[in-house]
Amino acid sequence: MKVYGVPLSVHTRKVILAARLKGIPLESEIVIPVVPGNPPSNWRDISPTGLIPAIEDNGFRLADSTAIICYLERKQPTPALLPADDREYAAALALDAWAGSALFRSVIHPIFHNQIVGPKIRNVPGDSAVIEAARDKAAPEAFGYLENLDLRDFLVGDRLTIADLAVISNLILFHYLGYRIAPQFPRLDRYFRRHIDTPALRAALAEEAPFADQMGLDRSFIH
Repeated sequence: MKVYGVPLSVHTRKVILAARLKGIPLESEIVIPVVPGNPPSNWRDISPTGLIPAIEDNGFRLADSTAIICYLERKQPTPALLPADDREYAAALALDAWAGSALFRSVIHPIFHNQIVGPKIRNVPGDSAVIEAARDKAAPEAFGYLENLDLRDFLVGDRLTIADLAVISNLILFHYLGYRIAPQFPRLDRYFRRHIDTPALRAALAEEAPFADQMGLDRSFIH
């Protein structure tokens, strides 16, 4: 199975982690849509939205990280990333969607594009007001919501789910951008630290290191 994307991507990382946890081999093809001329010429055939990640599995193409993880779940049901319990299943998908909006669209995306993509890739000055709004308003609101959940080892039930993959993946990029959760949100910070120290996350972070270094991202949160 081929995955198109870049490991630093919040959504691509979700798919890579899910596949690794399920023991599904992936062949990576680096696609960075924000870099002009980088995507392959048939990119819109592979990803109709032009976004990453996308996969190709014996001729079957699929884009959207959540849809891909649901596909991987059918291919290899164990370990399950979608709970069997009806309410936990719904809660996990709801948190995955929430992470795509309240974390990615409201926090990570505006900071990343104005701090990294604009000035470092497109040679366009970033908008500091957009960064400040995401950092000082949207991030505390989202982190406060997570802090007030019954935050233990996992977001839903007693095992890792798609919800954890989505939230942790966003928090990783937040840290790469030079920001931190602690000390304002200690329970969320403990949750984050616990997960990035798991074998799957440590392996993913090690693979991402060359990309992070090339983009001048902050890896000091990794011990």
